[in-house]
Amino acid sequence: MTSLFGVPVDGAYHLFLGLTNALTPVLGGLAAVAGIIAFTMAIRLLVMPLSFRAMRGQAAIARLTPRIQQLRQRYARQPERLQRELNALYAREGTGLLGGFVPLLAQWPVFSVLYLLFRSPSVAGGPNRLLSSHLFGVPLGDHWLSGSGVLSAQGAVFFGVLAVLAVVCWLSGRVARRMTAATAATAAADPAAAGAGSGKVAGLLGKVLPYLTVVIAVFAPLAAAVYLVVSTGWSVAERWVFTRARRREAVEAGGQGGQVRQGRQGGGEISGDPPRAGNKVGGRAHRP
Repeated sequence: MTSLFGVPVDGAYHLFLGLTNALTPVLGGLAAVAGIIAFTMAIRLLVMPLSFRAMRGQAAIARLTPRIQQLRQRYARQPERLQRELNALYAREGTGLLGGFVPLLAQWPVFSVLYLLFRSPSVAGGPNRLLSSHLFGVPLGDHWLSGSGVLSAQGAVFFGVLAVLAVVCWLSGRVARRMTAATAATAAADPAAAGAGSGKVAGLLGKVLPYLTVVIAVFAPLAAAVYLVVSTGWSVAERWVFTRARRREAVEAGGQGGQVRQGRQGGGEISGDPPRAGNKVGGRAHRP
């Protein structure tokens, strides 16, 4: 392979072969598929800090969206002042406009190397031995739309893998919509939003985009389809864990705030509240 990713793909290939050879005595013919799963999960584990950093950045931008919109309205005719105010806001909150995207871009070369590894017919100066392995009798280098046909026994294996991927993509869209629910609600209620139809377009894209992975898998080798199932499923698990943690933090913060408000409404002294200047007796203020 002579592409930009040739050297890292060759290195990943040798690592994968070593893992597959280690699994062969235990799993036999399924060693290559198990190697794809284990190798993909290991890489996803290594880049997981970047994934959570990206999700934290996206959550911070979602939380700041109402304040950003207010600044845009206030300084609509003062672009330089608007930029200064936005920079100050990002600095105070420890984030930035690209805080949720830069970590994702940093992961892109890694996932590109894996995808190329699982779809390239030749690697490291020779044929890709991975693609000659089988999953239930189907070579990992075969495509769904070629070979024995869509409706054959081999086609049924492809259909099963694609069906699992479709379910994972559905879960991915569902979890992603939960993460962005607050931002979508703010945009829908904001009269200064881009337009009444923009929220509908964004919602439609949010429902359709996850399934592009299935379209990619239809035209990719079986090995790449298995990789997409594992990688997308890992992403869903990360988002689910992150969403659960954010909800737990919100519940705890809400409970603490409710206790403080209840104590103040009850007339007690909370956290060093200053004593009142006088107490009402008989409808009039009695001062010492």
